[in-house]
Amino acid sequence: MRLTIRDIQTMYTDGEPLVMLTAYDATSARVAEAAGVPMILVGDTLGMVIQGHVNPVPVTLEHEIYHCEIVVRTTERPFIVGDMPFMTYSISTEQAMTNAARIMQEAGASAVKMEGGEWLAPTIKRVVQAGIPVMGHIGLMPQSVNKIGGFRLQGKDVASARQLLHDAAAIQEAGAFALVLESIPAPLAQMVTEELHIPTIGIGAGPHCDGQVQVFHDILGLFEDFIPRHTKQYAKLGEAMREAIEHYVDDVRSRSFPTAENSFTMKEEVLAELRADRLKNGASH
Repeated sequence: MRLTIRDIQTMYTDGEPLVMLTAYDATSARVAEAAGVPMILVGDTLGMVIQGHVNPVPVTLEHEIYHCEIVVRTTERPFIVGDMPFMTYSISTEQAMTNAARIMQEAGASAVKMEGGEWLAPTIKRVVQAGIPVMGHIGLMPQSVNKIGGFRLQGKDVASARQLLHDAAAIQEAGAFALVLESIPAPLAQMVTEELHIPTIGIGAGPHCDGQVQVFHDILGLFEDFIPRHTKQYAKLGEAMREAIEHYVDDVRSRSFPTAENSFTMKEEVLAELRADRLKNGASH
């Protein structure tokens, strides 16, 4: 049975650290579920790790629905959060409600996630009132990467730190059930966590949040060229995959693969009849 928002709230009130991991397809979703991950985020990071873009801005609502539906369909237990892509909730409250409803109805998500602070609170409030659970997201907001000039630590000075505290309070007041804190100083994340009565989920926000979220490809070491500071590689699968494929290439070129072990046979009488056909056809020419 799939976990519900009440289960997430119970974990939080019981003091159980919340674990969230991204997943974008059947394979990653099944692996995450088998490993015991209770919350899966179908993040717009798919724009980078699946589609090969430099940021998540090109991800569309159709992309998100497509990947979210796969993750929902191929799992049974995790609570699934669908990321709302760039500019699918910022134009108007009506736009946000319509698009959030599509992620819930067409993809079957358990909740949606929106990036934005105090300015977004009225929209979040209305979406929640309509019956759609919302996870907030403040600090570094990747969808605003063009505005801030890159993936940068947020809340480093007094003014921006104060604004983040205001943002967190406003998102909670609007009815969000949880709040992602991305790339902010650990002491500030601790302050936000202590002031809120909804769970904070950190990514690059230190150890004091109520939970953590990481990108599937990052923790498995699927990319060798860049390791974000906020992550920890629990494996180096990118290197292992490359080496395995190199062996495959070598085996095919040396004709050592496939072998009889990897091939199928047929009955001798069938083969004999086919050979006889070839001889007869050859003779007639």
